[in-house]
Amino acid sequence: MGKEKAELMQIAGKFRLDGEKEQVVPYGSGHINDTFLLTCRAGDREKKYILQRMNHEIFKDPKGLMENVVGVTSFLQRKIRENGGNPEREALNVIHTHTGESYCKLEDGTYWRMCLYVEGATSYDAVEKQEDFYESAVAFGHFQKLLEDYPAASLHETIPDFHNTADRLEKFRAAVEKDVCGRAAGVQEEINFVLERAGECGILCGMLASGELPLRVTHNDTKLNNIMMDNETGKGICVIDLDTVMPGSALYDYGDSIRFGANTGAEDEKDLSKISCDLELFALYTKGFTEGCEGSLTEKEIRMLPMGAKIMTLECGMRFLTDYLEGDHYFKVNYPEHNLDRCRTQFCMVKDMEDKWKDMQDIVERYL
Repeated sequence: MGKEKAELMQIAGKFRLDGEKEQVVPYGSGHINDTFLLTCRAGDREKKYILQRMNHEIFKDPKGLMENVVGVTSFLQRKIRENGGNPEREALNVIHTHTGESYCKLEDGTYWRMCLYVEGATSYDAVEKQEDFYESAVAFGHFQKLLEDYPAASLHETIPDFHNTADRLEKFRAAVEKDVCGRAAGVQEEINFVLERAGECGILCGMLASGELPLRVTHNDTKLNNIMMDNETGKGICVIDLDTVMPGSALYDYGDSIRFGANTGAEDEKDLSKISCDLELFALYTKGFTEGCEGSLTEKEIRMLPMGAKIMTLECGMRFLTDYLEGDHYFKVNYPEHNLDRCRTQFCMVKDMEDKWKDMQDIVERYL
């Protein structure tokens, strides 16, 4: 964003800090918000904070977003304290402004927030070993367990209809019909792939609406780099990046993790022979997630885990294809067919899951 250090220090000064501001530097690899690491010093003691500019073009209700974050983190801290844990390391801690707000809005219209830096832990952008994938599963499952009593319906939808796959299908149909870029004729095979599975798109939404699946607090961005891993033990200790915390199904978080974490190829791999659902990784994540949930998942949720993986993968592929048809206005692309390549990997993954459906069902049966 190009904010000068002096300006960043001035913004940081609006929050209740422990010590004198010493240094501020860019931090992390996120693409949505601008993030900085602030170091303060009180005597011989150093204290670090994360300062962020919230992207209000993507998250159009910063107030509602921060109400979600404060509500969830306060709840987590209380649960962690009751369990004998360390709430300063095992949950995000929002730092309030001098006027008691959870964020501040500057005269230039930007929104800023601050949280305590999680000491002695690191987030990783890629899975370097299977244990990392397993630990992320345990951490996201534990996140579900800690929040099982949270009133999920009270949360704001920071991105409305984010995992409403039935709504995504209608938007896809509209994009096909309008065909504003004249691309539909060249992707009839991909269009038909979606339409052949249209009947499945409303499954999870319908089960949530009927109460067959419980409404839960969902993270909705279950990537490895949203887990802080303890530097000594290697275990996931804190779930971060709560911007997309919303009401939904645990199958959303589980399914999205399988979608990218158990895929044997890159999201934009052109050689589809490299794309498959790795059943060993599928089993490993399922084991970690159910262990982390500690019995809080219902029998129906566990039986539906393979469907969660399939629907989240199908939905993502459909979103890539919709964006391709509409002219690539949502996802960043590096070449004209980038979204199409992404779409094809997701659909290839869906087809491979369908071919391995009985094996996936057998794996989840172990955890009933």
